[in-house]
Amino acid sequence: MANTSSRTLRLLSLLQTHRHWSGTELAERLEVSERTLRRDVDRLRELGYPVSAARGTDGGYQLAPGAVLPPLLLDDEEAVAFAVGIGDAAQSGIAGMQEASLRALTKVVRVLPPRLRARVDALREMTLSVASSGPVVAAQVLTAVAQACRDQERLRFGYTARGSAPTEREVEPHRLVALGGRWYLVAYDLTRHDWRSFRLDRLTEPAGTGTRFRPRPLPAEDAAAFVKAAAGAPAPYTVQALVHAPATRVRQAVGQWGTIEPLNHDTCRITMTSASLDWPTQALGNVGAEFEVLGPPEFAAHVQEWGARFIRATSAPDRPSLP
Repeated sequence: MANTSSRTLRLLSLLQTHRHWSGTELAERLEVSERTLRRDVDRLRELGYPVSAARGTDGGYQLAPGAVLPPLLLDDEEAVAFAVGIGDAAQSGIAGMQEASLRALTKVVRVLPPRLRARVDALREMTLSVASSGPVVAAQVLTAVAQACRDQERLRFGYTARGSAPTEREVEPHRLVALGGRWYLVAYDLTRHDWRSFRLDRLTEPAGTGTRFRPRPLPAEDAAAFVKAAAGAPAPYTVQALVHAPATRVRQAVGQWGTIEPLNHDTCRITMTSASLDWPTQALGNVGAEFEVLGPPEFAAHVQEWGARFIRATSAPDRPSLP
């Protein structure tokens, strides 16, 4: 009985991590006969998991959305909160968090009934957070595109570029990239015969075509580098400074946007990465302590320029009072 239960959980995990499985593939993965596989599928259905099956050469099994939430040990309110939370976590900027959060979001949203998907999208649209400051992307759009990337399936959608009329696109999706508070899809555009990046907030009604493809080589180091090059984003600066204040005080002022390395009880080294030098300058000013710029030279010159500007502001000759 224990072996049957563990095999059923393994079957559920496989169905959640792949869009479609043939009966032969699933039976081989589970090391059982196809007859035993059918019994295990029936067992999942009895537990409330909506497993659909199709016969024929293209037949197989897949986990489908149901009329009610399957028994994931979450009630409706918890499921909505969970989906919203991991949606924000996917855009948190924390290293290693984006991909794992997107995988979790994909698993949850694909089994949510439509009424709960609508609540998730409404709550995300009406909620502002530090982690997600850019345009809101519907969870269903995000997960549909992510699944097409994962399954190497051609994707069709409507797209409205800035200042252009809406168009229909068919692409070979490669990767999703979260950058600067926005989501981008990197894909090979089959109409324009070239690689493109698409903003997900400008993308509508994504749908898989059912056609698989062999991945093409991306003309960039990775998907993030491709999006940055396409957007013309400047290379970020990595600045360092020696701050004469306790690490706890610096961390309170800077938060998660800098790496603080304590050197002794009242001195620490801070490292920040930013496309603009204004933000690190302001962050160091917010600490309210003496500091020394360690690099790069552009940052030292930027801090000197800010300092000179403030000195001029306080040493300017008296001016008539404003009315």
